[in-house]
Amino acid sequence: MSDPHAPSHQDWQQGKLIELDINDLSDSGDGVGRYNDRVVFVPDTVPGDRILARLVRVKAQYAHAKIQEILVPSPHRIRPSCIVADKCGGCQWQHINYEYQLEAKKNQVIQALERIGGFTNLPVQPVLLPPVALGYRNKVTYPLSRSSQGQVQAGYYQKGTHHLINLNQCPVQDERLNPLLKEIKQDIYKRGWSIYNESRHQGKLRHLGLRIGRRTGEMLLTLVVTDWNLLNITEQAQEWLDRYPQLVGVALNCQSDRTNTIFGQETRCIAGQPYLLEEFAGLEFQILPDTFFQVYTESAEALLEVMKQQLNLQGHEVLVDAYCGIGTLTLPLAQYVKQAIGLEVQLAAVEQARVNAQQNQITNATFQVGTVEELLPQLNVAPDIVLLDPPRQGCDRAVIDTLIQTAPECIVYVSCKSATLARDLKLLCQSGKYELTYVQPADFFPQTAHVECVAFVKKVFGD
Repeated sequence: MSDPHAPSHQDWQQGKLIELDINDLSDSGDGVGRYNDRVVFVPDTVPGDRILARLVRVKAQYAHAKIQEILVPSPHRIRPSCIVADKCGGCQWQHINYEYQLEAKKNQVIQALERIGGFTNLPVQPVLLPPVALGYRNKVTYPLSRSSQGQVQAGYYQKGTHHLINLNQCPVQDERLNPLLKEIKQDIYKRGWSIYNESRHQGKLRHLGLRIGRRTGEMLLTLVVTDWNLLNITEQAQEWLDRYPQLVGVALNCQSDRTNTIFGQETRCIAGQPYLLEEFAGLEFQILPDTFFQVYTESAEALLEVMKQQLNLQGHEVLVDAYCGIGTLTLPLAQYVKQAIGLEVQLAAVEQARVNAQQNQITNATFQVGTVEELLPQLNVAPDIVLLDPPRQGCDRAVIDTLIQTAPECIVYVSCKSATLARDLKLLCQSGKYELTYVQPADFFPQTAHVECVAFVKKVFGD
């Protein structure tokens, strides 16, 4: 028997105009409404909006739509600070009041832990409030293109397309990078360097990368190219170093593959030094053009403080930092434990971590190359604490199994995706050995739907 409440075929097809109340936000940042018990996702909307929307992609039980008109605006809706916020794909939430963004991010974590993890009575704290909600990004990487008039453009792709929205400044990047963004494009134009065309797989320049040490002010400029032969690049690099006193290095990275992966395997310093120095948690770190380092320095430090408070380190602990990268968390925590061991699959990151340990005269931290599931059982010490900071896809099942077998007293899980965090925590706690004791969300990406989180899992008493 057919569902009497289901919309008719004419009501549920591409191009149809519908009135919709937005009552939630999806993990991707779209507003969510219901039309005759079917879910409709609409970008650029806010819970509390009543809108006229046009269906653009229709499936059996859900659809994607776009705003035609805002009939009643939500009380949480504000005017974006960026003039291209409705087009640019860099931010999803500039039209949402910042206090409500934080509330939505906390709800995102709770919903994932309840729905996917099966947890109840959750110890989820309010989202850590960052110092500023704009001008925070210490790293930006812009694809390049040419306008119809031949001008060099840099910016972000329009949502759901590969149409580039040109920017001369960006309100979420560190404002000290804005002059470079505008002027470097002009220099590229004057040099006559060809711009990469992805459909034809032709042209030299693919991306412009900028990094800044929030504390030191040191900057790096990187051009991603399809081959190393860029005419007069050494001369131009020196011009940039002379023009910008805070610019400490200019690099080329070669990405010749037909891929959406931004950086290739090799980076060469053309002028100046190959890294910038940044101060983080009282330590000094070398950061290369393609180093993974959290884009919001101050928020990452605040989350580290929560870790220190919750762990209450006494100086006798053995800490293993899985997915340790360049030692961003390993080295600050090493100062409070007996021994810190970093595990990382990328050799270049481990080499950098060792340099950073030496630079800060930290002698009780060692770093090993390999996967967590291979290295953790082979350690000659039993860890008291294991820190996890995996990529967005979370931990491989073999890692979870190895952790349960190793059975450290405490597991600290740093996550940038609530769904995979919930999945992995469920596996850990289903073992009967662990319980979830504390969850602290943090905003590393204001104006977007992304939320960072640290969860603390303690060994069940008596195990």
